[in-house]
Amino acid sequence: MTSLTLAIVIVFCLGYFCIAIESVTKVNKAAIALLMFVACWTLFMIDPAQYLAAAIGEGKALIVSEEIERHLGATSTTLFFLMGAMTIVELVDQNGGFNFVRDTLQTKSKRALLWRIAFMTFILSAILDNLTTSIVMIMILRKLVNDKKDRMIYAALVIIAANSGGAFSPIGDVTTIMLWNKGVITAAGVISEIFIPSLVSMVIPAYILSLSLKGELAFTKEQAQSVQASDLTSAQRKTIFFLGVGGLIFVPIFKSITHLPPFIGILLVLGVLWTVTEIFYANLKQKEEKGAMQKRVTNMLSRIDMSTILFFLGILMAVACLETIGVLTALGKGLDVTFEGNHYLVTGIIGVLSSIVDNVPLVAGCMGMYPVQAVGDMAVDGVFWQLLAYCAGVGGSMLIIGSAAGVVVMGLEKITFGWYMKKITWVAFVGYIAGIFCYWVLRSFIFTTPL
Repeated sequence: MTSLTLAIVIVFCLGYFCIAIESVTKVNKAAIALLMFVACWTLFMIDPAQYLAAAIGEGKALIVSEEIERHLGATSTTLFFLMGAMTIVELVDQNGGFNFVRDTLQTKSKRALLWRIAFMTFILSAILDNLTTSIVMIMILRKLVNDKKDRMIYAALVIIAANSGGAFSPIGDVTTIMLWNKGVITAAGVISEIFIPSLVSMVIPAYILSLSLKGELAFTKEQAQSVQASDLTSAQRKTIFFLGVGGLIFVPIFKSITHLPPFIGILLVLGVLWTVTEIFYANLKQKEEKGAMQKRVTNMLSRIDMSTILFFLGILMAVACLETIGVLTALGKGLDVTFEGNHYLVTGIIGVLSSIVDNVPLVAGCMGMYPVQAVGDMAVDGVFWQLLAYCAGVGGSMLIIGSAAGVVVMGLEKITFGWYMKKITWVAFVGYIAGIFCYWVLRSFIFTTPL
């Protein structure tokens, strides 16, 4: 490792440490992430020829700019998807679209609500993606749980259940989509063999967290009134709900038909929903227009949590720098050499690492390092590839910034890194290990394949 590479890694680690102690420093994590992003790429610019052969001579600035823009393009697709999904869910929520969903989930028992939230999140994240599902469930939780401490526990379970649900579905997580598109896993294979381990990785943490919840929920009159208040009719609210949530379900279908990036599908849904709500509100009486304006898309856009968006930008672009200098690839190769022949350990450690850095470049690095073989663990639907799908998805639950679901919940519920690490990390780790063990049992004694 060269001194420049070491300097970039040190800057990343220092930035990551400052993000972890945000509750102590009182410095917003987005500010640290942006500084980390800029510092990493500024150091990179000292001698880019070390990493990019084309960056020699006077044209190095252009080559580096193109490299940054390439990563920025990939990052922007995630950011636009996030902004579109947040706006859609907020629009549905503000116009009473989640009222009947809330009524379906509502129960006086705190533990009963926990299990209902857990299973609904698990199922939805397999159909939608874990990011969108997390936003939807947090909006519903706000209508059901008043106590901040209790809601943080529910929110933490949403992160775990969303990541677990996305791991067994070929469209439930970015990493499974990547592996599926690459052809190293099949839809039937990953669903049949990863479903039970994913379920176990959600059920065990849910049971542990349920022990900390006792008694009944308090549902205030003020909360009920705020939920029921709406300028639209019941039919119009349901129309907005089905257009919003149905549109989110349609996004992966749109992608499979058009082969366009998912963020284009989310913007399509936002455009349709925006048009429909404008038509609804255009028919309201003039005296109602002032209150209605608060629930229109133009107002929703101004309420997007930009600090979360900028944090996402900073952390993903900093990780992109690590990817460019080859640190992630070297790490993967080192794991393979150290634990040669034991793919349970290799993928297990990759899963732990995915809670620290973004799982997308980790999985991308693994796909580039390991060739697909005709038979054995490295074959299509082999142990390595299926475990990689599970570990990269579920492993992100161990830290709150280890997954897109965690980042968005962190922003929406203002959960600190320290609280999550103290209260939830060990719970998620227990479920993660239990899922790997469950997969080993299934693969060894049920889904056995001839060598």
